[in-house]
Amino acid sequence: MTYIDELVEEYKNLINDFIDNKDEDKLVSTAHEFSEKAIDLDVSPDEMVALHIELISAIPLTNYEDVKTSLDVLQEIMIRFGFTYKDYKAMLNKMERHDQEMDVAASLQETMLKTEIPAVDNVEIGAISVPARKVSGDYFNIIEHSDGKLTFAVADVIGKGIPAAIAMSMLKFGMDLTSASNPPSKSLKRLNSLVEKNVNKNMFVTMFYGLYDFNNQSLCFSSAGHEPAYLYHYEDDEFEELDGKGLVLGVMKDTEYEEVSAKLKKNDMLFVFTDGVSELRKHDGAFINMDDIKEMIREARDQHPQDIVQYIYEALTRMRNQNHKDDLTMFIIKNKNAV
Repeated sequence: MTYIDELVEEYKNLINDFIDNKDEDKLVSTAHEFSEKAIDLDVSPDEMVALHIELISAIPLTNYEDVKTSLDVLQEIMIRFGFTYKDYKAMLNKMERHDQEMDVAASLQETMLKTEIPAVDNVEIGAISVPARKVSGDYFNIIEHSDGKLTFAVADVIGKGIPAAIAMSMLKFGMDLTSASNPPSKSLKRLNSLVEKNVNKNMFVTMFYGLYDFNNQSLCFSSAGHEPAYLYHYEDDEFEELDGKGLVLGVMKDTEYEEVSAKLKKNDMLFVFTDGVSELRKHDGAFINMDDIKEMIREARDQHPQDIVQYIYEALTRMRNQNHKDDLTMFIIKNKNAV
């Protein structure tokens, strides 16, 4: 006997039992249990009605009162089907509203957070930011100043949807209003105050904030709980980890941020990224080894930074477990000028 035959036999017994006993309390219980089983087996309401009509003839039910009583059983079954349909419609409506919110947030990011990569003499810049879904929690910004300096930042907002997009817009405008001569530590302190006062208490931001001086190829940066960056020394073929101490933005007001300085020789590169890179899960579920990323940089070190980040992204896409996708952002600045 197949599970469909078992279901038909169970419904037949359900009808006969109620006709014989008229136990309404028992009917409510057993009918709802039967409905759950039928729904799990993807039996549709019209199939349920067709089954009832077929059983009226098969049992058979010739007495008008018995036929009328059997309809009480069908009614109880349909009540549960009705609840399920209402739940289904409510879920669809909720999903539709959620999709609309994501579309608004994605549009907001596209129009307000788009960053142009400037063309700068003796410096090459590459950046890529790919969301896991419609809306990204990652963000990068690059600002070229008239005094021969470049401000840049890579951030990761712990939060999604419209609130995250608004938070990133706030960060962008906060950066745009920051003076080129303002040290990264002071800039982060200012942005921290902005986030702490205006963003939801459950939302935090990690950020790597850098200032590059074209005049002497010097870099200074501060970090708000962000992933450590890597400075690739071309001549020595070595990587130096760059990390600055500081709380994530939005946790505590008046937070102080450490400032770190470094010098870039010709062809040296600064590599900044989000945890979508460092915590990437491979097909076997294991986390990626950052030594693999370093080796990719070595392999492509003579290429333009934009080609390098694209090369790394394509390699990561091939090895990434698609069930563990996260927003992914990479930024590279390469010094092409001799010190």
